Amino acid sequence: MATTSADRILSLDIIRGIAVMGIFSVNVVGMAMIENAYFYPPDYGFHSLGDRIMWAANFILVDGKFRALFSILFGASTILVIERGIAAGKKDWQVHYPRMLALLAFGLAHYYFLWWGDILANYALVGMIAFIFWRLQPKWLLIVAIAALAINYGPTVVLGGQQIAKYEAKRAPDATPEQRKSFDELMKELFSSKEDLAEDKQAHTTLPAHFESIVENEPMRPFQSVPGYGLETLGLMLLGMAGYKTGFLTGGWRRKRYALVAAVCIGASLVYFGIGASRILAADFDPFTYFPWDQIYSGPFHPIAAIGYAALIILLFPSRGVIADRIAAVGRAAFTNYLGATIIGVIVFYEFGLGLYGDVSRGQAWLFAPVVWALMLLWSKPWLDRFRYGPFEWAWRSLSRWHWEPMRRKPLEAPAA
Repeated sequence: MATTSADRILSLDIIRGIAVMGIFSVNVVGMAMIENAYFYPPDYGFHSLGDRIMWAANFILVDGKFRALFSILFGASTILVIERGIAAGKKDWQVHYPRMLALLAFGLAHYYFLWWGDILANYALVGMIAFIFWRLQPKWLLIVAIAALAINYGPTVVLGGQQIAKYEAKRAPDATPEQRKSFDELMKELFSSKEDLAEDKQAHTTLPAHFESIVENEPMRPFQSVPGYGLETLGLMLLGMAGYKTGFLTGGWRRKRYALVAAVCIGASLVYFGIGASRILAADFDPFTYFPWDQIYSGPFHPIAAIGYAALIILLFPSRGVIADRIAAVGRAAFTNYLGATIIGVIVFYEFGLGLYGDVSRGQAWLFAPVVWALMLLWSKPWLDRFRYGPFEWAWRSLSRWHWEPMRRKPLEAPAA
């Protein structure tokens, strides 16, 4: 069973802590170099064996999976917060919607002023929709979640496969000159030009330069994320709600059931992404090998892997301990750790800081990830031993409730588990 306190569930905090650490493992690449290289590695900063090893490790174990896990935890936490609010005498919507509006403000600030890869605005906007379903029974939450994910992934798999087949025909031996020309133009579009790189470098000199670039090029991106991948986020949140209500995410299942879920889900994920990584590497990132494995057919395996990871984490940390408490503290301050990781990335890579943007390879950029993980583990617990919330958690809660929340713990108040 999960260890709980008056307002904490240990398993949720530990899973959330591991998820936010895992997310930075891939986010750091998007902070260090041009965005296109995040989605197609050969575009930039991908020259050595170390770059390929880091890509393969993230592809097999992390990319997409920890974001899915984080989204699942967001859904579970949504119900937890609403239930506490109701117990305190508030209506469910009075608890939820102010939180989402405040989160949206943080997400938009994160996107416009710091980094293009924000997920918070999407969570806030989709979270406003997810609220509609929170009272459903677990069975119906699962049905709606699976339907949302199927509607999201289905067209990608079908239409994406058809599109790949069309482009494959354009490079076939019997392709017409017009088809060959179209294919060559497509290949050129996969790689950033010198002008693209120079413009991107300029946008990462200062925060005002970043803001100007975002407003000029993609001002509506946070809102476009809802029709773009909102169904996926919604499905994952509803999976989290169902996982919370069934006791899966709170440690309420028998260990044998967790072991079975972990073995099946993680096993399926490792098989798919392991084979995919080997084929992509063997094809030297040929786009017609890379994109089907990475972006077209991989989507359904992300929630499968996330569920398996959740089961494994619960198995590994059934109760409190030195390591469990450290990781749980990272999860309790996940909002601060997520935003703090971006702030560190900005300081490291922007020109007004260390100025490493565009000067490191994929593998070199990843070397910052363990350093940031260590910082998360080092600061979170001592801080929460003295204060009730992480700094950004405190700001989020205060904005949501329209009054300053007490921050410092009382002398005899014990830290939450």
